[in-house]
Amino acid sequence: MSLLVVGLSHRSAPVSVLERAALSADAQTKLLQDTVAAEPATEAAVLATCNRIELYADVDKFHAGVAELSTLLAQHSGVGLEELTPYLYVHYEDRAVHHLFSVACGLDSMVVGEGQILGQIKDSLARTQELHTAGRLLNDLFQQALRVGKRAHSETGIDRAGQSLVTFGLERLAVGAEVQGWATGRKALVIGAGSMSSLAAATLARAGVAEIVVANRTFERAERLALLLEEQYGRGPAGGDDTGVAARAVPMDAVPGELTRADVVVSCTGATGLVLTAEAVAQAVEGRTGQPAADTGSTAVRHPAPLPPTSVGTEENCPLDLAAVQGATGFSVLGEAAVAGMDAATLEQHAAWVDNGTLDRRARRSPEADAELITALAATAATVGRIPERRKPEPVAGVPRPAPVLFLLDLAMPRDIDAAVHRLAGVRLVDIESLAEASADAPMAADVDEVRRIVSDEVAAFGAAQRAAHITPTVVALRTMAADVVASEIARLDGRLPDLDERQRGEIRQAVHRVVDKLLHAPTVRVKQLAAEPGGAGYADALRTLFDLDPETVAAVSRAGDSTDKKDRPA
Repeated sequence: MSLLVVGLSHRSAPVSVLERAALSADAQTKLLQDTVAAEPATEAAVLATCNRIELYADVDKFHAGVAELSTLLAQHSGVGLEELTPYLYVHYEDRAVHHLFSVACGLDSMVVGEGQILGQIKDSLARTQELHTAGRLLNDLFQQALRVGKRAHSETGIDRAGQSLVTFGLERLAVGAEVQGWATGRKALVIGAGSMSSLAAATLARAGVAEIVVANRTFERAERLALLLEEQYGRGPAGGDDTGVAARAVPMDAVPGELTRADVVVSCTGATGLVLTAEAVAQAVEGRTGQPAADTGSTAVRHPAPLPPTSVGTEENCPLDLAAVQGATGFSVLGEAAVAGMDAATLEQHAAWVDNGTLDRRARRSPEADAELITALAATAATVGRIPERRKPEPVAGVPRPAPVLFLLDLAMPRDIDAAVHRLAGVRLVDIESLAEASADAPMAADVDEVRRIVSDEVAAFGAAQRAAHITPTVVALRTMAADVVASEIARLDGRLPDLDERQRGEIRQAVHRVVDKLLHAPTVRVKQLAAEPGGAGYADALRTLFDLDPETVAAVSRAGDSTDKKDRPA
């Protein structure tokens, strides 16, 4: 059997594809179960984060394994295999080990050196153990990955090569200012109560915000996080310490009102649709300033030219995927168009289609508003050729963009906040995609090279240990056979020499055992050393052949070892 990983990440796929391929907790469970039920795989683990989806498996056939794992990823992500395939990467055996160890050290993260991935690997291991989809290989692999990641952070300055996604995002929101000074005294709204949201809340508290409001679909979790924040960063009894943070929890339906009060919003939920639409954000800004949050793109074309005749008017003729607009991704029409990267002609056609009013009103603002906004996008596309996928607002000549009054950090995948918010005046949005772009050119510190050396050394050590472990059942079976031979000969001797006393019998038994142990010691130690070297897998077969060992006896030792491993695994 051999280790195989098939996956996609921010390095191989655009964020729009990663969003659509994101796996819920239930989908991850079903994917694991279906993988181990498939013919090529005996073990499986899923590592799913905001910017990667990877399926690890122990397979007996490479090509069949790649085909099966790719198909399963497509089925459970909901992205067609033909569309998904160009973005998939494959790593096999030592390369797969090297990849996971690099991921664990933060070398493959959007922000190099971020440590959140270690918690995500730990969660992935716990899930596979709970579902009993990890055997000896994946259990050893993920346990070792955690140790390698911790070693990299303790022995090098990899933490200085980058920050956590939360810290990096807040730095992008602060636009070059020190986060500590920028955040001091502000009011923050944190949507979600998971690990990333909790980290964001703690980071904001340490940065000096005056108030943190936590909103979550499960109100009890929001209350629990708010209580922890009060205990660790609060103002003390009866609010006596003015330097601390005030924290409280609210239900999700209170978010629109809290959005009007907040200065900084961090959202990271597991929702499959949008949590904050562009309309909700625009209303919040208007509630704060008393002025409408104009779309900076719509000012580019105040009076668009008449659209050319088209044959649009039915859903099947719409250039956008209506199902994606209305449900699958949760985008508004404007948000979907903004990320689609369409050319001018297609956007104009879509604007005409929207203008016909055939789109379900629940999925749009109004035909007139969407037609104007998307026509503005079309005008931009006519100038630059295509709408950039980064979706940054195009500067409008002579129209300065006002300073933001609302700062939004979207750490969710799929996104929580409508991409159209990028174009609203008075708002600054930083999301996963803009973080990826900002970190792409980050300088690589010398510590990164040191971590790479650690990864290479650990990969070699892991491979040697796995190869040595492969021969262990054969060595155990050999020693068991030798012990059986000794026991049989001692019994035969007892029958022939019944007059021997117990002391004499004991001396004879010890002498025979010492002879056998000395004869087996050198070859078994040497065969383990040879088996640990590259290409050493054949030594186990040679040992079984030379000593005529029963293959079923060796297999029984392996099964016993796996059973012991499972008992010893942490809950």
